[in-house]
Amino acid sequence: MNRRLNIVLVEPEIPPNTGNVARLCAATGATLHLVKPLGFSIDDKQLKRAGLDYWHLLDIVIYENFAEFEEKNPKGTRYLATTKGGRAYTDLSYDEGGYLLFGKETKGLSPEIIARYPDTAIRLPMRVDARSLNLSNSVAVIVYEVLRQWDFPDLV
Repeated sequence: MNRRLNIVLVEPEIPPNTGNVARLCAATGATLHLVKPLGFSIDDKQLKRAGLDYWHLLDIVIYENFAEFEEKNPKGTRYLATTKGGRAYTDLSYDEGGYLLFGKETKGLSPEIIARYPDTAIRLPMRVDARSLNLSNSVAVIVYEVLRQWDFPDLV
């Protein structure tokens, strides 16, 4: 099993968020998985601008829908980042070869996806009256927790 980290954005809507996540993936060696429909073109200027000159370092895979993602990636624990998660993101030990799933900015992950993996639904603790954090910020917080647990492999 590899130590490669997999970040999955399910139906992302805002180009700069995806661009920021792409840059994070490039800098950490994570693979970015994008599940359509996307709320933008992959050639979007804002998307490219947020990723700056890191695109050549990016390992990216695009899927037509969540069923295709599941079919092409049958193994690996799914960790679902959702405000409906039962545990804080720091309460789990992350398996090698797993996938961190994040939903669209306006609605998060669908109830159907959450129902498939209830034991690994995680959340970022925040105030009761706060709805959610920005997608790219949430991804960064959780990615660096996983990498910390793995002792930052291949990073300096």
